[in-house]
Formats: sequence, structure tokens, C-alpha cells
Amino acid sequence: MSTPVEQIRNIGIVAHIDAGKTTTTERILYYTGASHKIGEVDDGTTQTDFDAEEAQRGITIYSAAVTCRWQDCQINIIDTPGHVDFTAEVQRSLRVLDGAVVIFSAVEGVEAQSETVWRQANEYGVPRICFINKMDRLGANFEVTLKQIETRLQSSPVPITIPMGAGSPPNPGAFEGIIDLIEMKALYFDADSKGQNVEVKEIPEDFVESANEWRGKLIDAVSLLDDEIMAAYLEGEPIPVDRIHHTLRQATIHGQLQPLFTGSSLDYCGVQPLLDGVTRYLPSPLDRPPVEGVHPHPKKDSREVRKPDASEPFCGLVFKIVTDQHSDLAFVRVYSGVLKSGSRMLNPRTDKKELVSQLWHIQADQREKLEKDSVEAGDIVGVIGLKESVTGDTLCDQKHPIILERITFPETVISMAAEPDSSAEKKKLDDALARLAKQDPTFSVRESEETGQTIISGMGELHLEVLRNRLERDFNLKMRVHKPRVSYRETVTKAAEVEGEFSRTKDGETQSAKVSVRVEPFEGDEPINVQNKVKPGSIPAEMMKLLTQSVEESAQSGGMYGFPLMKVRFIVTGAKYREGETTEDTLRAAASQAVMKAIDAAEVGLLQPIMKLEVVTPSEFVGNIQADLNIRHAMIFGSEPRGDLTVISAEAPLANMFGYSNQVRSLSQGRASYSMEPLKYDLAPQSVLDEMMG
Repeated sequence: MSTPVEQIRNIGIVAHIDAGKTTTTERILYYTGASHKIGEVDDGTTQTDFDAEEAQRGITIYSAAVTCRWQDCQINIIDTPGHVDFTAEVQRSLRVLDGAVVIFSAVEGVEAQSETVWRQANEYGVPRICFINKMDRLGANFEVTLKQIETRLQSSPVPITIPMGAGSPPNPGAFEGIIDLIEMKALYFDADSKGQNVEVKEIPEDFVESANEWRGKLIDAVSLLDDEIMAAYLEGEPIPVDRIHHTLRQATIHGQLQPLFTGSSLDYCGVQPLLDGVTRYLPSPLDRPPVEGVHPHPKKDSREVRKPDASEPFCGLVFKIVTDQHSDLAFVRVYSGVLKSGSRMLNPRTDKKELVSQLWHIQADQREKLEKDSVEAGDIVGVIGLKESVTGDTLCDQKHPIILERITFPETVISMAAEPDSSAEKKKLDDALARLAKQDPTFSVRESEETGQTIISGMGELHLEVLRNRLERDFNLKMRVHKPRVSYRETVTKAAEVEGEFSRTKDGETQSAKVSVRVEPFEGDEPINVQNKVKPGSIPAEMMKLLTQSVEESAQSGGMYGFPLMKVRFIVTGAKYREGETTEDTLRAAASQAVMKAIDAAEVGLLQPIMKLEVVTPSEFVGNIQADLNIRHAMIFGSEPRGDLTVISAEAPLANMFGYSNQVRSLSQGRASYSMEPLKYDLAPQSVLDEMMG
């Protein structure tokens, strides 16, 4: 029997690397009965880090979907990576989730990737709850971390549980349990039963004053949002617990606050209250706004809306594709209607029908056939049978087409040439790379026109290394790679307007066309923007469409130095058309010539990827690290204390950051760590272009 949609929770567990996401997920699966054995990250035995590379490195690389039940709710969990090289996994997960659990380490506080994830959740309007983890660790500080969540993330966390102590025994004041501020009880988690047995006691005398103070802050927060609670509060009457939960739920769903929990997942402490928070405060699909899209063949008002209801026409989003040797498995979030196995659904991007041959329930790397051959609105399901659908594609009812907003992914920043071990394996390698590119939207493959080499591009050195290892392990292919190179882009630094002309004589007849194009710098979401301002009626409608398409295609082929164009707008300002003389071919050729002449006439600038960098180091090594960053032409924006460590924030050209992990370790006796993520593309100094051309 399918779960009622109001009892479904589609959530993601997100955080900076090493904050305890996967450990927390393992505890959740154990306490909900979805697994009977707790896996450990350090042993490589966790359910969600099932890939061999993940187990070996002890990090999450691929988002994993698992399902469990807690208090009559079905919870679909996606455990996402924390490393910035795999930010696409987080982004596509947040796009389809209704809520998120954001985990912070009580020692490190709010780290760089935490900020990125929080920003992405803001973009998608995802309600979230927080969990301050690792209260058992030396240096853990609940209040400092809470303050950082407020100030660095500009958010409104409201503690629901607080810790009793911090750090590990035998240190004085060691972490021993948590206090539930709504029930005003102390909770102790029995380590021998792996946290299954929870002892509820009165709050110890040492913590009564602190608990009352935090309880007051909680009531202050909810009373501002609920008149009934405010009235009871002012009159000194007891406030019903159900009313507090109801107000917290509504405020969480509308993004007014974030309930915050604490504990230590590794020590089995505080996870069950967090699960209660997921079911109580995070939204079901019914609590989220209806999904919106557009009609694939737009008329005047082409907006389409789908409610999370089984009686609506089907519509779903393909948010991930897992490829293996047998078949591709597509993860689909069902937004409306019912998806049945054996049905044919429309992919409006390709305008082709896709066969949904099988539906699978996904449990990390295990697949189970669904009990019934259909899945309803609000759920997440694995689909086998799709041939041409890729990440971000919509699937919908053939009679009620809709295109949902696609998932936009960051531009790749690093490239390297790749070649097979032997020429006999060239075709096999090309096929395998194409399949990996279909699975990972931040990995791309192209062939260099100059050298004929296969160029692979990704988000960082680790990203490409993981893909290379996967080729070897899963596809039994060895690949030689050359030194990594920066993925540069080209832009124009000033405007120019030119005319492209093409004429030829064919079978004694002259064929010709002229196209005028203006090129100018452009700041927008898309790398290349094309506008057609040719006077309507001056050329036939079908030729007008062809003209815009030809300019777009020519612009996509790159700039003067062979790099893709970015931050550029092309405006088609005129076209000369003569009946019988201007053909599709001549118009296309004139448009292509106009684009190349326009780029040539405008001053071309080289854009280089700039990385956002955060280095966390013991204070005695700050001088060494800053001096090294200056040599790498980094721009240092500041440093701030974080406990007994110092955090240095900077921006640096990616070209100068290769091999930085070894350097930062040697400068700090192995004690500093750093995180780096793509920030923007910016103009490179002339010296970079001169060196490249030299």
C-alpha cells in the first residue's frame, strides 16, 4: 500500500566534508529499522557510501537515496557529498527535495561548503533543520557554532535540544546527553545498546538555569509567530506542547526559522530527536508550493502548474542517472499524477516518447522491485528504460505536456587530455566517457580540433581522478592522462558591429546573403545571449528562425583562441534577403562569417576561473600560508579566529593552485586544511595570454 502523500518526507542530509553526514545517516537507518547493522565510515562499511572509491577515501562522492520509516512517515533520504568537487550532486538533490537536514561540526563550526549548501538551499527555497554534531569532541562549542550559523548564514536557528557538557571523558564537564527544551527533560543515550535505549530523566541541577534560559529563547521565538502562544505566555499560563510543534512546523516550512538539534552521531547520541524533528517540522510534498513549468509550444500564457495529487496529469523530473554495464537507472521525483511501469511518457525537450519499462525502489546500491507497478505524486523512484533523457529533463503525460525548470550546473574549471592504453580501446573509451558524461552533468568530453585528442573537463583534480579510477574499475579500461589544464573562456571587452557577406555562383546562378551582427559584453545567467532585432517581415519567418539558430551555433563554436565564449551578447541587427538568391546555406554562411568578424573586431579578453579559498590553520603558520598565497597571486580578504585555529579567506586563479594540497601540508607540518570551490570567471592578465600564445 502506498504511503499517503502527507506522510512522505523527501529530505537531504547536507554539510561540509567531515561534519558527520554519512555517520548520521547510518544511525538514522539503524534506529528506523531500515538496516540491522550500523556501518562505520572509518571501516568503509556504510550503506550510503557503497562505491569502492567512497569506502577507500572515507568521503561521500555520489548522492545516495535510501528510504526508511519513522512515526508513520516514509522518509526518502538523499545523503549528499561534502566535497566541493561534487557540488553538482548536492545541487541536483536540493532541486527535488522538500526539506534538508544541515549538519555542522561543533568543533569546526560553519565551514566553506556549509555556506555554499545553505546558499543553494536558499535558491531553491528548501526548508531546513540544523544538527550541531560532534559534541563529544575536544574543542566542541555549541554556542559559538550556533552564533556562526546565525551570523555567517544570516539565518534564524532556534535550539530544540541543547547539550549537557562538551568534549569527551575524562575531561571535566564532558558531554553526557541532551536536554529537550520543549518537554524540559534530560535525555541519556545508552552506548551499550548503540543508542537504542534512551533514558528520560529530570534535568540535573547544574543545567536547570541554563535550560530555563534556552527554553525562554525558544518560547520568545514561537510567541512572536503565534497569537495564542503569545497570550498564554503573557498571562503566565502553560503553553500546549502541540501548539509549539505546530508553530515551529509552519515557521520552518515558510523559512522563518530553523529548528536546531544537537548531539554526537558517532556516540549514538541525539539522533532520535533529530528524526522526530524531520517528521514534525519538515514539509510533506503537500506543504510545498505546486510545481510550475511552461508549455513546450508556448502561446501567450504558457505557464503550467501541477499539484502534488494523484489525480493530476503525470509530471516528474529526472534528477540523476546512474550508469552501469547493464542499464541506466534514472532517479525521478514524481511531482504530480501516477507513474506506471510499462507506460510511455513524453520528454518535451526531445519531443520523443520514453518507455518506462521498470520501476524500482532504491536503497543505496540495492534495487528492489516495487510491490505494485506504479508510484504516486510526492515520491522518488528509480526508472529503467529511458533512452535519451538526461539529468534535468522533464517526463510528462503526452496529452498534458509541461517543461519544468532545468537544473543549472556550474561551468567546468579544469581539463586534461586523455587517451586509451592502446588504439584498439579508443572506441570503448569514447563510449565509456559518453556514459559517464550522461551521468555527471559537471563532466564533459570533447575532441580537440587541433590535436584530435580527447579532452575531459570537470570541477577539480579529485573529480577527474575519481572518474579515471571508475573507468578502470567499472569499465575495465586504462586511460593515460596528461597534466591538468585550466579551462579558460573568451569574452569581448568592447562592442563592435560588422556585416557578414557570402556569395557564390552555382549552376550559373548567383546566390548571396548579408547579415549584420553587433557583439557586446554581457552579464547574465547564460554564457552567450543571442537576440534577433531584424525588422519583422523583412525576411520570411522560417528564415528568421534559421538566422537566430545560425548565430547561436557559430557562437557556440568558440572564440579566436579556440576557447568557449562567455559573457557575450550577439544582436542580429539586419539581414539582406533576395527571393531566389538567398538560400538557407548562404544565410547560414553569412551569419557564421558575421559572428567571426564581430569577435575579431571587438577586443577579445581571456577569462580564467577564480577559486574561493578557505584555509584553516593553527595560528603559528598563518604567516607562511599568507606569504605562499601572495606568491600565487591570491587576493586575501581577511582572517578570523575559529577556536584555537585561524581561518584565512581568499580568492585565487585556479592556474596557480595546482598541487596546493601538498604545499599547504608542508607549510603547516600537516596541520592545516583547506577547501576550494569555483567562484567566477574573471579577466586574466595579458601575461597569461602571452605565455599561452608563446
